[in-house]
Amino acid sequence: MPVKKKAAPAKPAKKPAVKAAPKAAAKKAAPAPARPAPRKSAAARAAGDMFRGFTPYPMKKGEPYMNDPQKAHFRDILRGWKRELMEEVDRTVHHMQDEAANFPDPNDRATQESEFSLELRTRDRERKLIKKIDESLANLDANEYGYCETCGVEIGIRRLEARPTATQCIDCKQLDEIREKQMG
Repeated sequence: MPVKKKAAPAKPAKKPAVKAAPKAAAKKAAPAPARPAPRKSAAARAAGDMFRGFTPYPMKKGEPYMNDPQKAHFRDILRGWKRELMEEVDRTVHHMQDEAANFPDPNDRATQESEFSLELRTRDRERKLIKKIDESLANLDANEYGYCETCGVEIGIRRLEARPTATQCIDCKQLDEIREKQMG
C-alpha cells in the first residue's frame, strides 16, 4: 500500500513587489512595434532632422557678429533645409501620381482622398516655409540677416541655429506671442 504524503499547508500567495521602473528602462523593455513607424513629414523633419549632421558654429571670443564664416554657415543650413523640402515635394508628386487609383469601394476612395488632402496641406505649409527660407537667404545677401526686424538688435547665433528663419530676437517674439494670446 503506497504511503500518502501529507500536503504542506498552503501559504498565502505573496504579491510580488512592483517597483516603479524608470521611464528609460520601461522604453527599452517595450517590444518593437509590429508595423513600421509612419514616415515623418518634411515639416516634422524640418524641426529636428534638419540638424542631422549639423555642427554648431564654433564661436570665438571677440569675433564680430555675422562675419563671413557665420554667413557661410547659415547659408549652408538654409540651402540644405530648402533642398530637403524640395526633395519632399518631388516625392509627394511621384507618390500621388503612382498611388492615384479609382477604388470601387467608397471607403477606400475616402481614405485615399484624406491621405492626399493631409499631404497637400503639409506641402502647403512647407511651401510657406520655403518662401521664408528664400527671404532669409535674401536678407543674408543684403547683410540684414541675424538682426531683429522689430528692434534691430542681434538675434543671436544659437537662436538662429535653432530656427534659421527667425526674424525677431527672443524678447520681441515673446512680446508678440503675449499680444496674440491677449487678442485671441
